[in-house]
Amino acid sequence: MAIVGTTIFSHILPVIIGFFGVLFIISGSLEEDRSKLGLGIALFVIACVFPYLILKVLI
Repeated sequence: MAIVGTTIFSHILPVIIGFFGVLFIISGSLEEDRSKLGLGIALFVIACVFPYLILKVLI
């Protein structure tokens, strides 16, 4: 049986991290700042992979 609270890790945190990732990607590309762009790409990839890694451990 799934642990109560997995919704946070599967639906809430990835959306928040992905949103900030997209903001950093847009900001970095418009300002031509590679560090913001790289941070945005990293955050977006983390948001995509995060639910699979965490939920695999929790469930």
